[in-house]
Amino acid sequence: MNERLPTDRELEALKILWHRGRATVREIWSELGQAEGELAYTSVLSLMQAMEQKGLVGHEEVGRAYAYFAKVEHDSTFQKLAGGFLDKVFDGAMDQYLVHGLRSCRPSLEELDELERMIAEAKKQSRQKPKRGKRS
Repeated sequence: MNERLPTDRELEALKILWHRGRATVREIWSELGQAEGELAYTSVLSLMQAMEQKGLVGHEEVGRAYAYFAKVEHDSTFQKLAGGFLDKVFDGAMDQYLVHGLRSCRPSLEELDELERMIAEAKKQSRQKPKRGKRS
């Protein structure tokens, strides 16, 4: 099955589409250009065409332009990217993943409260399901 994982630049374009809902190449180019400096309009056009071929985005005609929209969901895309990073960098070791994440930044009290809530929920679910090994 095709995972349809975006590259870094594709992810930046997807973030714009998830935020806006729909956007033209010019609008995406404008936002990406602010973040990445000099970026040619034609580069963004090629990017969107490649993303459409990968199944990440679709388009509809709006006047003389195409409005692009995301065909992949934000949460499922982030879960796939995070899972791939976990496997690739930490060999599936969730504890090391979290330890390094917590050491690399200073989470707010709200973020720590949310992490505690998520850990409590994961413990509850883990007790209800048979134990499985590390991610493969």
